[in-house]
Amino acid sequence: QVQLVQSGGGLVQAGGFLRLSCVASGRTFSGAGMGWFRQAPGKERLFVASINWSGGMTRYTDSVKGRFTISKDNAKNTLYLQMNSLKPEDTAVYYCAAGRYLIGRSQSDYDFWGQGTRVTVSS
Repeated sequence: QVQLVQSGGGLVQAGGFLRLSCVASGRTFSGAGMGWFRQAPGKERLFVASINWSGGMTRYTDSVKGRFTISKDNAKNTLYLQMNSLKPEDTAVYYCAAGRYLIGRSQSDYDFWGQGTRVTVSS
């Protein structure tokens, strides 16, 4: 129904920055909430940030507050995650996700998932 295609991952040194993108295609619906999750090697997939349809409400996990910014451009069907001041602890595969109305911290709040993009932060 909805396909999410991610880009923007890569290798960066600690203190550097990256911008992830997630483009939605197929059937989309007004009011959808979107989010970013990440999964470090050997770890559970965890919440990073989320945003409502209008972009007026955002949530962040504590470890990225002040460093990451989630945003979206509805005209381009694109979700972004600007990651600044990156730390080795940020190394993970990052996934974008789309839900319906909710912008929760649980994976179960989202129905559609991107393929993931790898972010590696070297020390």
